[in-house]
Amino acid sequence: MDPTPQQVQQWVSDNLPCVHLEVRGDGRHFEALIVSVEFEGLNRVSRHQKVYAALGERMHSQIHALSMRTHTPDEWNG
Repeated sequence: MDPTPQQVQQWVSDNLPCVHLEVRGDGRHFEALIVSVEFEGLNRVSRHQKVYAALGERMHSQIHALSMRTHTPDEWNG
């Protein structure tokens, strides 16, 4: 069974503190907007790596594609 956007959102939030998190998708392809203090001082690639780490093995086995917009709280509120 393919994961729901709600499941993906829960998996991210379980492993990455988020100020704001939205996930949309169709069970295989997902889009996420993630705002976290954990992204402070990190470039885009490092931010994405943090999200991939939060998803762990699910990123390889259950999620076919994930498009992300990652922001710090200051970037999101600015």
